[in-house]
Amino acid sequence: MSTGSCRGRVVVITGAANGLGRAHALAFAAQGAKVVVNDLGGARDGVGASAAPAQAVADEIAAAGGAAVANADDISSWTGAERLIGQAIDAFGGLDVVVNNAGILRDRAIVTMSEQDWDAVLGVHLKGTFAVLHHAAAYWRQRVKDGQSNDARMINTTSPSGLFGNAGQGNYGAAKAGIASLTIIAARELGRYGVTVNAIAPTALTRLTEDIDMMRTAAASTDLSPESISPLVVWLGSAESREVTGRVFGAWGNKITVLEGWVNGPSVSQDSRWDPAQLSAVVPGLVAKAAPNADMLGQRDPAS
Repeated sequence: MSTGSCRGRVVVITGAANGLGRAHALAFAAQGAKVVVNDLGGARDGVGASAAPAQAVADEIAAAGGAAVANADDISSWTGAERLIGQAIDAFGGLDVVVNNAGILRDRAIVTMSEQDWDAVLGVHLKGTFAVLHHAAAYWRQRVKDGQSNDARMINTTSPSGLFGNAGQGNYGAAKAGIASLTIIAARELGRYGVTVNAIAPTALTRLTEDIDMMRTAAASTDLSPESISPLVVWLGSAESREVTGRVFGAWGNKITVLEGWVNGPSVSQDSRWDPAQLSAVVPGLVAKAAPNADMLGQRDPAS
């Protein structure tokens, strides 16, 4: 293993047994980090559990000369997230970086989506990100109260589906949009404790996306392997990134994009309260002046 940019840093990665999480875990370890490999070990829809997948990645890191421990807690559980953060501190004496990566898919149209489909996806993605963030932030805040300092990093995982919208992914997209907003809020709250908070919106060929025709087609000409995303995540977890916070980055193969969020567009006001009858002569004109919504690739769609 290298003694590189993350030498000695303690890194927790959720959903680290497959795909992006596994690539991140191996990349951090290659840069000298001590890694806590978290994964519930279920199927891509969240069903089932096994400690074996997380342990296999931890063993792979150890076999290459690195330091890693496995964790199979369910991060959508408040106590599971707390145990995960506690294990990192107990095993390696501290915590420097958290990568919130765990996720499941239960794609349905809104009219056919069940309450269970909604709750399960929001639970893993949005609640799971918040629960791990909360317990890590509590640890970092206490260190400051105790007179210590932090050079810590929180890296969340959002998605183009949440930022730009994708039909059939109302649950997933809502969760990922929430993670993007949570990232910006957390960055504003945790900066005082020496913590940066950023997010990535990756496009990669994993078990969550391998059956999507567009992804398979794009992968024929672009490196959409999970390993192509990890360099950005490792850099965001390093000491070199301390001046960057509250940002969401798109990552598509070897292309890195700083994504720009909601901003005020055209507006109109008057001195008195609006009458609904007036708005037919106002709102369509405002919409016509506004920039169109982005398409699924984040580009302005002239037809929208």
